[in-house]
Amino acid sequence: MAARPTVILVHGAFADASGYAGVIRILQTEGLEVISQAAPAIAGVTGLVFLSAFALDEGESCASLPEPFPPALLASTNVASPYDAPGAAVGPDLFIKIPEFQRTFCADLPADVAATMAVSQRPLSAAAFTETATAAGWKNLPTWYMVSEQDNAIPPDAERFMAKRMNAVTESVNGSHAAFIAYPDIAAGLILKALSTT
Repeated sequence: MAARPTVILVHGAFADASGYAGVIRILQTEGLEVISQAAPAIAGVTGLVFLSAFALDEGESCASLPEPFPPALLASTNVASPYDAPGAAVGPDLFIKIPEFQRTFCADLPADVAATMAVSQRPLSAAAFTETATAAGWKNLPTWYMVSEQDNAIPPDAERFMAKRMNAVTESVNGSHAAFIAYPDIAAGLILKALSTT
């Protein structure tokens, strides 16, 4: 690599960018710059790495893609706020019930860490959960996917399906949805593997 690449980390629902702290430390020791929030339009993207995440096709949503698979625990442990989500048209925010947060989202993290994450969780607009994708960047880029075999937020079978559909280089970890926090070395290793081949 003539120029060092920049890694952009985009977090999903119920978490924030602080969850990437362990991954960022590893990538920084490799001399990489890391941006934790994606810009609206990014030029020069050479590959995509999904860490137990949705990789939707056009017309799919986070609600529709998992339908053929056994439902994840999240389907029964989320609760809607009694008010409209800020900025969402007539729709609530979804939260994971605090007593169920660790089991649903981060079962492989220590109880004290999970307790902090539970009360500081970033909610998901119900509208965002059902909004359909209008593009699928993975169709034109090489991809890598970390499957979390104990994921209770996205069914592991759905993760395997998405990875196979993208023809992604796949690595499995015996972890929860937040396995990138519990096992930052595995997550960072997959990113570094992607960087070495793009």
